[in-house]
Amino acid sequence: MAIYFTSLNSGSNGNCYYVGTKTDAVLIDAGLSCRETEKRMNKLGLNMTTVKALFISHEHGDHIKGVTTLANKYNLPVYITDKTAKNGPRLISHLSKSFCADQPVHIGDLAVTAFSKNHDAADPHSFIISYRDLTLGVFTDIGSICETVIRYFKQCQAVFLEANYDDDMLTNGKYPMHLKSRIRGGWGHLSNKEALDLFIQHRSPALSQLLLSHLSKENNSPEMAETLFKQYATGVNISVASRYMATQVFMLTANSGNSITSIEKSVSYHQLNLFE
Repeated sequence: MAIYFTSLNSGSNGNCYYVGTKTDAVLIDAGLSCRETEKRMNKLGLNMTTVKALFISHEHGDHIKGVTTLANKYNLPVYITDKTAKNGPRLISHLSKSFCADQPVHIGDLAVTAFSKNHDAADPHSFIISYRDLTLGVFTDIGSICETVIRYFKQCQAVFLEANYDDDMLTNGKYPMHLKSRIRGGWGHLSNKEALDLFIQHRSPALSQLLLSHLSKENNSPEMAETLFKQYATGVNISVASRYMATQVFMLTANSGNSITSIEKSVSYHQLNLFE
C-alpha cells in the first residue's frame, strides 16, 4: 500500500502536484504547459495514462496554464468549482466537473477532499488526497491559518506546505507597498513563520514528510526555509519543492498494524535536471 507523489513545479511561475497509486493518479493544479508537464513526468518515469483527473484550487494563472490543453488531449475530467470556472480556463463542457468542500471525490482508489481557505481568488480551495489509511495534503496559496486548515493539516502523513516569504526579506525588499500588503494581508500567502507555527503546533504524530512549497523567488530562499524547519523536524523529513524543477518521486507507505508512515525515494525514478 503506497502513495507516490511529486511536485512537478511549485512557485509563482507554475504549480503542479502529482499524487497517486501505481494505477490511479491525479494532478492538483496544472500551472505548467501541457508539453512541460509531460516532459517532467516522463523524466521521472511517470505516465499520463495513470492520471485520471485534474483538480483546480483557484483561477490564478500559475495554477491553470496547462489545464485546457491537458484536459482536451487526454480527455481528463477537471474538478473545479462553478465560481472558479467562470473566472478560469475554458473547458469542453463534458470535462468540467464540480466539487463541494468537505465532500470526497473518488478517483479510482483515491479520495480527494477539498476544503475552503483564505486567498484572494473567486472560490479558493486546497485538497487532501487519501488512499486507504494514508493521507497527503496540498496546502498552498493560503492567506492565513483558520480552523479548517488546521483540521485537515492534522490528518496528513505527508504535506506540501506553503512557506512563501521571510518577513524581513519582504519588508525590506523591492516590492511596492500594495503588493507587500496583498501578500501578508491575510488573503495572500503564508510566511515561513506562519507555516512553521502550523507545523509545530498541529502536525500529526504520523507526519513523516514535509515539502516546503510555493517559495517566493524574491522574498525567500530554499536554504533559509529548509534550515528553519529542520530545527524543529524531530523525525519529519524536510525538503523544498523547487520553482525550477520537479522533486524526486516520494513513496508514502504505512507500516502494517499501525499508523506510522515511512518515506523513501522510489528507485525507478530519478531527480529531474534543471530544464534538461
